[in-house]
Amino acid sequence: MPNELLDRRVLIVLGKGGVGKTALSAALGKLAAGAGKRALIMECDSRAPLATTLGVEASLDPVEVAPNLSLMMLDGRHSLEEYLRLVVPGRMLLKAVFASRLYQFFVQAAPGLRELMMLGKIYYETERAPSDPKRHDLIIVDAPASGQALSLLNMPTAARSTFGDSIVGKEANNISRLLRDRRQCAVAQVTTADSLAVAETIETCAKLGRIQMAPSVVLFNRAIPFLFDADDIATLVGRHRPGKLQKRFEHLADLADSELRSAEESRKAVAQIRSATKIPVIELAEHSGVDGLDLIARLTADLASIEAAATADRVRRSRA
Repeated sequence: MPNELLDRRVLIVLGKGGVGKTALSAALGKLAAGAGKRALIMECDSRAPLATTLGVEASLDPVEVAPNLSLMMLDGRHSLEEYLRLVVPGRMLLKAVFASRLYQFFVQAAPGLRELMMLGKIYYETERAPSDPKRHDLIIVDAPASGQALSLLNMPTAARSTFGDSIVGKEANNISRLLRDRRQCAVAQVTTADSLAVAETIETCAKLGRIQMAPSVVLFNRAIPFLFDADDIATLVGRHRPGKLQKRFEHLADLADSELRSAEESRKAVAQIRSATKIPVIELAEHSGVDGLDLIARLTADLASIEAAATADRVRRSRA
């Protein structure tokens, strides 16, 4: 499944804040780069947390952070100005436009214009010719939190209605067509077992379906596996004899019981998502006490292992 996502031109990663969306965007980028694809990650957070993690300055233009992997910040105002540089003839005229009060007012007041230009930047990058040295095989969009992301992704449809057959309307139509082409664009939702995250994932999936952008997969992050059961805990407690170690055994049993409850919550959450969305769910184990580059590396390895297992299973079935 991970490689199927990486075969698209655009992969949009979204989810509730705090579920690990940015780390997984980076891991998917690393996985693609490792497979020989030229990948570009676009982060929408103006604080540029991924740039900080990767140890580079936030940039509005692609910066190489690893072989075959680049990173940039996606900003609506910058994208608009970049677009105007393409369509407004003459440097002096363009400078006058940027300096005018009317332009400043227009940028602030026009509803959704900057959001549309952000999507336009994604579209522009996908349209680069194969011979263009700046072309990337895959663009991964680390989208805003789900609610804001939905407004962003719905913007081309609204713009088409507002601007009609104008230049902006035609651009909006091109962007909308790209986003809804399942051969070119995929959506991956990230969630955890947290009840609010699960509810938001199910709701967002339904809303994306209504705008013909149903997600291809749910990445269930921080899943807790079943490494033991209640009988194992009972056996552990039953084996020890009362004495100096009694409190330690009781504490260990409490920790094991808590871990078992977390694993049960994960299992129920995965089942709930599968039942409500009818789309594949990929479970990624929790890596407690790990963050930054180490976390990205572990998530990349997890995704690679999942793909390797899926490939081996397909080979076994084809030979059966």
